[in-house]
Amino acid sequence: MTHDNPITSFLNAHEPEMFALLEKMVRIQSGSHNKKGVDRVARLIQSTFQSNTVSCRTMEQTKFGNHLIVRSLCNKPFHKQILVVGHMDTVFPENTDFNGYRENTTHCYGPGVIDMKGGLVVGIFALKALDSLGLLKKTPITFIFNSDEEIGSPGSGDLIKNEAEKSACAFVLECGGLDGEVVTGHKGNLSVKLDVFGKSGHAAFAGKDKASAILELAHKTIDLESLNDNKKGITVNVGTIQGGMGPNTVPEYATARIDFRFVEQKDHEFLRESISKIAAAQKIPHTRANYEIISARPPMEQTRANRKLFQTVKTVAKRLDIPIREEFRSGVSDANIIAEQGIPVLDGLGPIGAKDHSKDEYMIKASLLQRSILLACSIIELSFFKH
Repeated sequence: MTHDNPITSFLNAHEPEMFALLEKMVRIQSGSHNKKGVDRVARLIQSTFQSNTVSCRTMEQTKFGNHLIVRSLCNKPFHKQILVVGHMDTVFPENTDFNGYRENTTHCYGPGVIDMKGGLVVGIFALKALDSLGLLKKTPITFIFNSDEEIGSPGSGDLIKNEAEKSACAFVLECGGLDGEVVTGHKGNLSVKLDVFGKSGHAAFAGKDKASAILELAHKTIDLESLNDNKKGITVNVGTIQGGMGPNTVPEYATARIDFRFVEQKDHEFLRESISKIAAAQKIPHTRANYEIISARPPMEQTRANRKLFQTVKTVAKRLDIPIREEFRSGVSDANIIAEQGIPVLDGLGPIGAKDHSKDEYMIKASLLQRSILLACSIIELSFFKH
């Protein structure tokens, strides 16, 4: 990687601070339902922006953590902004035993190092590097730190939509792929809760026509799983089931949680219709079912605009000797919400690592600096086009 520009020089000099901030963040337990922990992360982030070139606003939330919105105080009139998005919550619950932070010469480990506290550090220091050159006064940037991405962004989805509508383009700082992948497309997803109701009774006296909620759910499970279609990129997984009181009782109630993934919006509509039909169909007499959409994200299709934005970033990366590649990713993120507004967006601009959502989550240390340099220089490249 080249080291001959002021952005690179600034971030090289501040790399120890980047890792110090990352460690502080990772050591704060911030599972999505741990409001106090997420709020601590937000306060820590806000404390890093001691500059008169940005404003910080906290959006108070009652159930989940507060959101933090950081804006550059651009002194030039502008039509559209650049949007940056990253989430402060992790998938690990408050009572997890996966806590702490450790590192060696090449890797660091801990809850959220890549998903996505490392990405937050990338974005924070990219803004600091731009500020060091006086560029925040010239470039309209809004950085949303949201608290609830891992549970579908129920409290931040509208915020992200509204800011996306005011943006020329957006970057989401989820982790990059192991070969330097940057995401130009995502599958969409549906998270569904299916409830089945039957009639209880003593198992010793139950006949073949027993109104078993579990038996009905078993039929529906097979029907739902039959919707998997590798050619279309549709995946369905009945991930959890619960029901019944004991082996000698006909189960009156059973429930399942199901994850659906899809590539195109038409498949989203097909799946919703199929879920409704399967829920309504009765295989076992005297049973019934209903379902609830817990969360949903539209697909982020690999549009021409996304690929054009990627080519801009790729040009910058080549100049910096930072390897990147284009990727379509099955996982979802807040980039899906942005894409729905028709805004060019790239995801996976955060540091490189793997095994997120597990106790083996790790980050390749060299990528933290690289991705911060890449983001800052890409913003400069885009701001030249805009002004």
